Amino acid sequence: MGLLEVIILGIVQGIAEFLPISSSAHLIIFRDIFTIGNGIGENVALCLDIALHLGTLLAIGIYFFKDFINMLIKGFTKGVKDKEGKILWYLIIATIPAGIAGVLFEDAIENVVRTNYILIAFALAIMGIIIYLADKFSKQTKDIEHMTIKDALLIGCSQVFALIPGFSRSGTTIASARCLNLNREDAAKFSFYLSAPVVLGAATIHLLKSETWAIIGSNVMIFIVGILVAFIAGLLCIEFLLKYIKKHDFKLFMWYRIILAIIVILMVIF
Repeated sequence: MGLLEVIILGIVQGIAEFLPISSSAHLIIFRDIFTIGNGIGENVALCLDIALHLGTLLAIGIYFFKDFINMLIKGFTKGVKDKEGKILWYLIIATIPAGIAGVLFEDAIENVVRTNYILIAFALAIMGIIIYLADKFSKQTKDIEHMTIKDALLIGCSQVFALIPGFSRSGTTIASARCLNLNREDAAKFSFYLSAPVVLGAATIHLLKSETWAIIGSNVMIFIVGILVAFIAGLLCIEFLLKYIKKHDFKLFMWYRIILAIIVILMVIF
């Protein structure tokens, strides 16, 4: 794999992880349909996937560093009595459903869906419409400080659908948060916060395997470049989305998903 392909996939991961457009679907489409990096071996692909996840995790950690530190301190000293401490425990609660579903079903879903490009395309289009409608017909009467345990659990359960490429983790969590009348900015923030334990868990599972380090050692340059590119792209996208949704709805992302879905279907058919 050339460094240009690593850079392209790193940019794709950094952008699609945080915008509501599905990073898993984009990586599949770029590799399998647009043939960018599709000739790499299994070991190199694993190395790159770990690097991309670490890059986006680093972006979340840096951008929301103060928020996470305050959550941890308040969460373990004052608990749910403090607004920031409460968010920490809500994040833990919201992570549980996706964590359980991921352990039980991720491999099965991956094997069934990963090469079903038509299904992925339909998931892209349908979820794009759902995100737009959930935002359009929901009020903005609640901020993150007034979330309830029920809200956190429902948002967490919505992440389960993101196991299917095309649905999007950020897309499902933002849509469900908007259905619960959380304002756009705080819906996006909670989605970003929630991505940290999910991405950390996925990366940790791989890093705990002894063979992973040998693979990384054999592909150090790919690993480093992948982390850096995904990190930079991720930071820029977090900043972009939080500013964008202050004045705009999710129509842009709906149309993008629909157009990409049509392109994928046409390329698969013809």
